Amino acid sequence: MIEVTSSPDDTVFEFRASGTVTEADYRDVLVPALDRAIEAREHIRLLGRFGADFDGYTAGAMFEDGRLGLKHWRGFERAAIVTDIHWITAAVKAFSVFMPCPVATFSLGEEDDARRWLRESLGSIHHSDLGQDVLHVRLLGQLDGAAYADVTEDLNAFIRGHDRFRLLLDLREFDGWQGLGALAAHFTLVRDHQSLLDRAAIVGDKAWQALAERIGRQFIKAPVRYFPADDFEQARAWLLAD
Repeated sequence: MIEVTSSPDDTVFEFRASGTVTEADYRDVLVPALDRAIEAREHIRLLGRFGADFDGYTAGAMFEDGRLGLKHWRGFERAAIVTDIHWITAAVKAFSVFMPCPVATFSLGEEDDARRWLRESLGSIHHSDLGQDVLHVRLLGQLDGAAYADVTEDLNAFIRGHDRFRLLLDLREFDGWQGLGALAAHFTLVRDHQSLLDRAAIVGDKAWQALAERIGRQFIKAPVRYFPADDFEQARAWLLAD
């Protein structure tokens, strides 16, 4: 069975699964409650608990689970799964890379940690005008799609105020993207403004970030150059040079 333990207006939508979950549990309990929650909030943060008394899904329930994910693909902002059942944890970790939102797993007894993770801010994006048409953008922590939504209008306002601009992308405190939605938001932002970009400097402190120079050249026609973290001032000087 499935028991929904939150109201449509709660910050976190919570449900508990126990016994054998059937198609009727999805159709009569979970789907209507999710529909109401997403209608009330547009995007929700989901907490699902699968305790020791959870016995599995019927075939119909597994089909409904897949349909549920597709129907509400863009409605989930973040998801946490609380369980000690190994196969559920393994499945969530395997498929989390394909999800449009951040997904995390927690052990039973860590429900408060899961709620805290769902409510807290993940990564953030900071930006500043360095003068001479140079935009400094710092990516901090692990970014989800909401981080891009929070700053898109500010970045657009800066770019509208300049005929051309140069970008200093600071990755020294960046830990990557949470979910495909965040990665898609990043490339959408780059694509929308790349025609106005004169040059871009990328500063990072991790080996994989050096690949950003090579990847950036596939999307950006302007010169792109990577600098190690200790060469921040050299990156800035390269951007300002004529």
